[in-house]
Amino acid sequence: MTRNYKLLALDMDGTLLDDHQEISETNQHWLRMAREAGVTVCISTGRGMHSLRPYVEQLQLTSPLVTVNGSEVWENPSRVMSRHTMKLEWIMELRELALSHDVWYWAYSTEGVFNKETWYPGDPASVEWLKFGYYIEDLDVLKAVKDTVSAKGIYEITNSHPNNLELNPPGVSKASGLRQVCELLGIGMDQVIAVGDSLNDLSMIEEAGLGIAMGNAQEAVKERADDVTLTNAQDGVAHVVRKYIAAETM
Repeated sequence: MTRNYKLLALDMDGTLLDDHQEISETNQHWLRMAREAGVTVCISTGRGMHSLRPYVEQLQLTSPLVTVNGSEVWENPSRVMSRHTMKLEWIMELRELALSHDVWYWAYSTEGVFNKETWYPGDPASVEWLKFGYYIEDLDVLKAVKDTVSAKGIYEITNSHPNNLELNPPGVSKASGLRQVCELLGIGMDQVIAVGDSLNDLSMIEEAGLGIAMGNAQEAVKERADDVTLTNAQDGVAHVVRKYIAAETM
């Protein structure tokens, strides 16, 4: 029995992008095929719009977008539909924790992304903050930082790599963002195919009608997905379109 899928939700890093941070010609071709089949292509990423926009323009997308792990939902690439912000006190506490452990950190704001080397030069209260992240290679330190932020009980905690932590406002995820997109489009989550590779993709993979893990995905994602495709270096996204979208239109 075929399914009437209407939305293809794609993570970027480790999913649509190859290891050179590029979208292959093969993936581009099959995304065009998906759109011609009447399926909306929705990027759902931990990236902010500042770094996502060149890819959106490359793909010539005018569809809704989920960015910063759901902290922003865009009606189209020019219009924000919703924005969920981090309290300034959270950002400052999370930064202090990073400094106390001497680990790499970054934070997304509406003005761009700032990190350990290029922290926001002005008054941090003058911008809206969307997400905070850590990258920690020492697994003991990673666990200590995760335990500390988890104990707060106020963050949505995921990752986009086994060595990082990503923190969003409570209840904010790629799934919450996609629910808004579905409402905008007048479709249900059961009509969504969601594809990703990391823990920040897990919410949408589990809620979608069809959740697919990349071949290079973290094991926890593979275990809870409905299917596993090829890796990002093998055009796994194109394989999903061929298998679940193009095949249904033939």
